[in-house]
Amino acid sequence: MNGKLFIIAFASILLVATSAAFAQGPATQPKPQTTTAPPSAVNIPVGKVAVIFSAAFQDPKAGIAKFTVLLSQLNAQFQKTQDDLNQTAQRIKQLEDEIAKAQASGGGDPKLVQAKIDQHDQLKKDAQRKTEDAQAAYQKRREEIFAPLQDDVAKYLDTYAKAHGITLVIDGSQVEGILFAADGIIITQAFINEYNLKNPATASV
Repeated sequence: MNGKLFIIAFASILLVATSAAFAQGPATQPKPQTTTAPPSAVNIPVGKVAVIFSAAFQDPKAGIAKFTVLLSQLNAQFQKTQDDLNQTAQRIKQLEDEIAKAQASGGGDPKLVQAKIDQHDQLKKDAQRKTEDAQAAYQKRREEIFAPLQDDVAKYLDTYAKAHGITLVIDGSQVEGILFAADGIIITQAFINEYNLKNPATASV
């Protein structure tokens, strides 16, 4: 409501109150009112809020070192599978080139060309299945080896927060809608540095 409307509304209330007073005749002597004590002030707890971006934990250069070591171990476990898939992809590409060349020239035995087409289709089908199986196995193994470290990091974050008087930590990588956070409340790199110092990474993690 703007100032003009507020004045009009207030004048209307005043007019109604005045009319009612004239209609009632002389006003009666008001009775003394007992005053009540003002409500006591409520102590509102003051908390320290911090923001952390957990996605930075897995940064290969500036993140938590143990994550990098585990990721290297995980990739090493699936390196042979990746090499096999790469070789199959190369063979599929080679067959595609041979088939295209034979069809473009119009020469060659049609039965041999068809045999290459059948071989290509079967290889492509097998490669698709192996890729899906490898992705599922990789994800399962990743969860298995990363879960203990994630739990350890979460526990250390709790210890870190208590040691620094922080009552609430918001994960900016998980919570949407954070438009701004002052540098002073972002603890990502400070936490990573302290965790790496207290929990140095080794070849066996």
